[in-house]
Amino acid sequence: MNILRAVLAKDLLSEWRSRDRLPAMLVFALLTVVVLRFAQPGGSLGGDPAQAPGLLWVAYVFAAVLGMNRAFALELENDALAGLALAPVDRGWIFLGKAASNLLLLVVAQITTAVFFSVLFGVDLAGVALPFLGIAFLGAVGLTAAGTLFAGISVRTRYREVMLPLLLFPLLVPLLVGAVQATAGLLADGRADPGALQLLCVYDAVFLIASFLLFEYVLDE
Repeated sequence: MNILRAVLAKDLLSEWRSRDRLPAMLVFALLTVVVLRFAQPGGSLGGDPAQAPGLLWVAYVFAAVLGMNRAFALELENDALAGLALAPVDRGWIFLGKAASNLLLLVVAQITTAVFFSVLFGVDLAGVALPFLGIAFLGAVGLTAAGTLFAGISVRTRYREVMLPLLLFPLLVPLLVGAVQATAGLLADGRADPGALQLLCVYDAVFLIASFLLFEYVLDE
């Protein structure tokens, strides 16, 4: 637990000082929402409201990938990955610390993007704010669990900005199916699909456990 808190505090302090990832995630997510809004049939005044949940989660995924591409960049630039690898602790706790910092940044980006999305698309999220936040959080846990693992794998590759989405996107299909279905049900009748929520919970559990165990090998050269 001590290493988890240390890694989390270090990442959040570095982000506070540099403001490197969160502003980029926010700007990218908001611009994605704008582009998707005007790319709909009918332009800025048209479009199918049923597409809104899928478009919102597309923005979330793009913002998450942009942020997690930089998750290990500071350690790589300062040659600190070797120090993390030599820490006399289970490396799974290092993973949890990195994933927790990624999760907090992503949740902030999700909330901000949801407000902007609600205004631009005319979608009423205020009435279902709490259950929507729950769905968004479940999706964010899965995104950061899988994303942090593959960010650690791709960080030493030459084209890590391209490699991360190539590795990650195929594995996000079950998460996106569950998140979009749950969000669509919530917006349609105020009740999320229980099957979709179960899918999200299973996905989160599987990737948290698998990433905790597999991160032992990720930091090796």
